[in-house]
Amino acid sequence: MATESIDNQSETPSEIPVETDGDSLAPATGDSPVAVKTRVITGKLSAQQLIQAFEADQLKDGLPAIYVGDTVKVGVRIREGNKERVQPYEGVVIAKRHGGLNETITVRRIFQGIGVERVFMLHSPQVASVKVERRGKVRRAKLFYLRDRVGKATRVKQRFDR
Repeated sequence: MATESIDNQSETPSEIPVETDGDSLAPATGDSPVAVKTRVITGKLSAQQLIQAFEADQLKDGLPAIYVGDTVKVGVRIREGNKERVQPYEGVVIAKRHGGLNETITVRRIFQGIGVERVFMLHSPQVASVKVERRGKVRRAKLFYLRDRVGKATRVKQRFDR
């Protein structure tokens, strides 16, 4: 590990994740294109470095690559009294927003003939799991036009190359 001194004051060393590729601090996973190294920095940490280190610790490992148009099954933690269970919520991703720790997806499904949309923060503790059921072939970044469609018109073509 490389040691870099920010200030000349010697305090306890802190580990800060540093990105090696890309613009987000993502944890290093086997299938992730972004590898994160940890370097030891001695001295005082700036507020921005503290926030980045905290957010890097909160990021989840092993989330699949999710694209707009995909059909996903999100496992949502439900607490009833002192019991906790995981309830699946399956639908089409119609929007992705933000990035890093604040990344959200909007999932739309039809329940008893009524369209229901939920926004999930991917790195939230309430989201137990995310599984991509099928890939969708779309040419838009946001699929809000699906709100106006009824029946079979809401289907998204399947993509086989991802």
